[in-house]
Amino acid sequence: MKDMKIALVQFEGELGEVEKNVADACALVAQAAENGADLVVLPELFSTGYHLDTIGPRILELAEPIDGPTVRAMRQAAREAGCYVVAPIALIRNVGGVPFNSAVLIDREGNVAGSYDKVHLWALERFYFRTGATYPVFDTDFGRIGIIICYDMGFPEAARSMALQGADLIVCPSAWCAEDMDVWEINAPARALENTVFLAACNRFGREGGDLYMPGKSMVCNPRGTKIAQLEDEAEGILYVDLRAADIDTYRVKSPYLRDRRADTYEGVARW
Repeated sequence: MKDMKIALVQFEGELGEVEKNVADACALVAQAAENGADLVVLPELFSTGYHLDTIGPRILELAEPIDGPTVRAMRQAAREAGCYVVAPIALIRNVGGVPFNSAVLIDREGNVAGSYDKVHLWALERFYFRTGATYPVFDTDFGRIGIIICYDMGFPEAARSMALQGADLIVCPSAWCAEDMDVWEINAPARALENTVFLAACNRFGREGGDLYMPGKSMVCNPRGTKIAQLEDEAEGILYVDLRAADIDTYRVKSPYLRDRRADTYEGVARW
């Protein structure tokens, strides 16, 4: 890993207003890049909004293929800004009918570098999305990164799978609700510490559908599990954090969890 700057965009979109949300996100990508960001992360389902009682019945209408207008716009934004972008959307693949809750990684040249499909679906997501089944990692010019989405962060196996493939940074676009923020404050540091990785959790902000409030509180944790930065205000904003590559080696010596794993004793974890 090389030293780099990450920008977490704590985004407040409008439900179902894809064109407006995408235009706003492109402007925020440009702003983040002007402030030196190498990687800009948007929150879960940034283009459509998250409230599934509202957008769920419309998800087939709102979902797009990877060569659709939202990804094309984000590719242009990344190319013009010269930064990587993680753009989470409802993604239609070559499987009939049901979209995935996904995140698309775009490189500095505006190329699609890969995508991740959410594996652990939360509540109503099971009715509207197809579940993912793999944990890819992606090579960038600053190191290897993994992407998990929201509820995935509660499952240690997801982040561990990426760390074992060489990820030094895991980003977690989310739509995390206010009543579960106690879990948010536990999961992010825990996943960072047990895998000795940087963990960047980017949450939505705003009220959707009257009964869903997401307070933001986006954060970055270092490989020791220490929260090194967080957006404290419950508002839109961009969290900028400089990540030091040397911290990976330093904390993997102090907390050698990956080195001292006993995979030969873990058979029951997968069986049960």
